[in-house]
Amino acid sequence: MNRDSNAYTFIFAAIMVVIVATTLAFAATSLKPRQDENVRIEKMQNILSTIGIEASKEEAQETYEKYITEELALDNNGEIVVEGEEAFKIDLAKEVKKDEEQQRFPLYVADIEGKKYYVIPLRGAGLWDAIWGYIALENDVSTVKGAVFDHKGETPGLGAEITQAWFQERFENEKIYDTSGNFVGVTVQKGYSGGNDKDDNAVDAISGATITGDGVTAMIKDRLEYYLSYLKEQNSKVALK
Repeated sequence: MNRDSNAYTFIFAAIMVVIVATTLAFAATSLKPRQDENVRIEKMQNILSTIGIEASKEEAQETYEKYITEELALDNNGEIVVEGEEAFKIDLAKEVKKDEEQQRFPLYVADIEGKKYYVIPLRGAGLWDAIWGYIALENDVSTVKGAVFDHKGETPGLGAEITQAWFQERFENEKIYDTSGNFVGVTVQKGYSGGNDKDDNAVDAISGATITGDGVTAMIKDRLEYYLSYLKEQNSKVALK
C-alpha cells in the first residue's frame, strides 16, 4: 500500500487508536483493585481521624478493627437496616441521589477505653462541586469529638482550606444542640467573634470562602438530622444504666 495515500494514513491512525485504547483499558482494569484498596484505606483513616486516632496506610486496617466496633446503616426513620462490611461499602455519593425513603445512612461506632463515639459520613455541595467528610459525636450525642472534610473542586487557598487541620480543629467540642435542646448543627459563620466559645454552635469561617462554608454548615445539619432518633435512643440507654 502506498504510504503517501490517504487510505494508508486513515488505516494507520485507526490502528493506533485501537492500540492506545486497548492499552489504556488494560491499565485501568489492572489498576482498579489497587485504587479501590487505596480508597478503602483512606476511608478508614478518615473515620479514625475524627476520633483522634491517626494511622498510617500500613496500620489503618488493624487500627480500624481495634477501635471501630460497629458498622451500621440506618433507614430514614433511624432503624438499622444493614450491618457489617455491607454498611462500610455504601457509597454516599450514590445514596444522596436517591429518594429519602430509599437512602441508607452509614454510621460507625467507635470505642476508646470504654467510651463510645458515633462517626457519621457527610456529603454536600460547595462552591464548585461536591464536598464531603466525617463528623464524630461523643457519647452525649451532642458534643463534636472531631471532623474531617474534603472536596472535589473548591478554590485553592480559599474553599479548599476546609481540608486543613486548623479549620477542622475548630469543630472540636462544639455542640450540635443549642442551650434549649434544639438541634441546630454547627454553623460556619462569617465574621464570627465567639472566640473559644464551645456552646454557641458556631465556628469561624474561612476568609473568602463564604459559599463553601455555607455548604459545610448545610451538609452537617442536613445529614445529621437523619441520625437524631437513633442517637437519642442510644443516649437514653446510656442514661438508664
